[in-house]
Amino acid sequence: MMNAILDSNNIATTAGELAVYNYAADTREYMSSSVEYLAVGVGIPANSAVDEPPAKKKGKAVCRNAAGAGWEYVSDHRGETVYSTEGGEAIEVTAPGEYPEGTTTITPATPYDKWDGEKWVTDTDAQHTSDVAAAEQQRTALLAEAQATISIWQTELQLGIISDDDKASLIAWLAYIKELQDVDTDVAPDIKWPEVNN
Repeated sequence: MMNAILDSNNIATTAGELAVYNYAADTREYMSSSVEYLAVGVGIPANSAVDEPPAKKKGKAVCRNAAGAGWEYVSDHRGETVYSTEGGEAIEVTAPGEYPEGTTTITPATPYDKWDGEKWVTDTDAQHTSDVAAAEQQRTALLAEAQATISIWQTELQLGIISDDDKASLIAWLAYIKELQDVDTDVAPDIKWPEVNN
């Protein structure tokens, strides 16, 4: 079969087959090649070119340039993780090109880090507030557990039917509850939680 001949607008002036190189409409990344039959007056398919793209390079994607007049290498970070400089959340790079606007490759060290334009800086006040809130929740849970443990012994004590062993356990648990209530949660996360001396 004869090769198609194209004019300057990529319209066939002679019918025939022609190899074309297809690229994605959105990213203009080279996708595949195909052989097309072009009748006289028919142009090449949309998002394709007749000039062969260059060989692949590591870390680069081969893309049609914005003017559609040739191929170019574009940075390819797909599969890498970057972090939003606004909120610190992880974002996977899914398209060829430079890193997305408003991201960095530097991982924040804590959920309380803020981007200062060059590096992450931990907001120690927010971190401390969160640590204190977590410590108060833990103390509340430990107190509830302790109250549940001693409730039967308190009833037995009121009825005068508590055994000496249970009375000793009740006293130990009451001392533990007092120690829990005295814990200074403002020093969180550096808290040494009391234990029951049973």
